Amino acid sequence: MAHAPVVLITGGSGGLGLAVARRFQAAGHRVALLDHHDQAPVAPGLAAHHVRADVTDRKAVERAVAEVGERLGAPGVLVNGAGIAESGPLLPPDDAMLARALSVNVTGAWIASTAVLPAMLAAGRGAIVNVASTAALRAYKYVAAYVASKHALLGLTRALAEDVRGKGVTVNAVCPGFMDTPMTERTVQNIVRATGRDAAEARGTVAAMNASGRLVRPEEVADAIVALALDPRRHGEHVVLE
Repeated sequence: MAHAPVVLITGGSGGLGLAVARRFQAAGHRVALLDHHDQAPVAPGLAAHHVRADVTDRKAVERAVAEVGERLGAPGVLVNGAGIAESGPLLPPDDAMLARALSVNVTGAWIASTAVLPAMLAAGRGAIVNVASTAALRAYKYVAAYVASKHALLGLTRALAEDVRGKGVTVNAVCPGFMDTPMTERTVQNIVRATGRDAAEARGTVAAMNASGRLVRPEEVADAIVALALDPRRHGEHVVLE
């Protein structure tokens, strides 16, 4: 693909991040993965530039964006995939859990988006896709902090979309249910520890929360992200996959 925009994916070493990277690479894009790990993820067949940064640290993210620009070119697509999902009872209140959820899931997307937007706006083209959740649309028990952060992320998506409307940059979100990823597996293990159920039963409980009754494959979400990013007619939307 000639002049395919460079793609920057935050949280790029996770199961969804790698699936998204593979989809964009297959479509002819140069890809950069941003995460907080020192080492690049082991992903056979994937040729992606790895940059280390904590998404909650603006200076670190801006340095990473500059590095990507020097190595590959200014990012023309940003996928905000970095996120955390912690669970626990509402009481006694865990203020630190809420702070972590908002910092990574919302502030991280805010920082990365505003780090890449100047170049996108100057070029008159670009795309941002935020990875929200069905928790941005409804509530679940034991994850109040996560639900609050994903509602905020969807609100941020809509606000950014209005701010850049008509300027050649699109902003959208995907809202997947529980996915077949390591993050969901950690949720399953939390259920096992809390309830004493076996892993298969706990996994079934999680899958049953999706409308389809199954865990969503990361590749399905990746396909939706690519479709949103590459279609300039899609703007201010959220796509639900469950």
